[in-house]
Amino acid sequence: MQLPLTHGKTELIEVVRITDPVRHLSSDDLAGDTAAFWAGDQAQQVLSLIADLPGSERYRCFLPGWGVRAHDSTDQLFEIAFCFRCHGARIWGPDLPVEQQGQTFDAESPAAIELLRRFRSCLPD
Repeated sequence: MQLPLTHGKTELIEVVRITDPVRHLSSDDLAGDTAAFWAGDQAQQVLSLIADLPGSERYRCFLPGWGVRAHDSTDQLFEIAFCFRCHGARIWGPDLPVEQQGQTFDAESPAAIELLRRFRSCLPD
């Protein structure tokens, strides 16, 4: 997956559990409940997983269940919502080219499986 150019400034990843997936079809930002914060090496590992997501064929639903907000020391850099059913991702960020805002990923790839496992590990037992 192609990350925004600002991804190199990321110091903190906020994991978001999306509570109203339908809203993300036309929204201006990512909405949901913060499930965790990942910093340092953990944040960099997650960015590497996202960057390693291979492209895929897109399906139709786009009902994302998880998202991330990337932050540097003072600002939010970008947001990504992931739908592991339709293999779609939506990215929001300043000066993000239109062709980068909607992307696909192979939800069955090793990187996607590990990313989803990490997301799910944020849920209470």
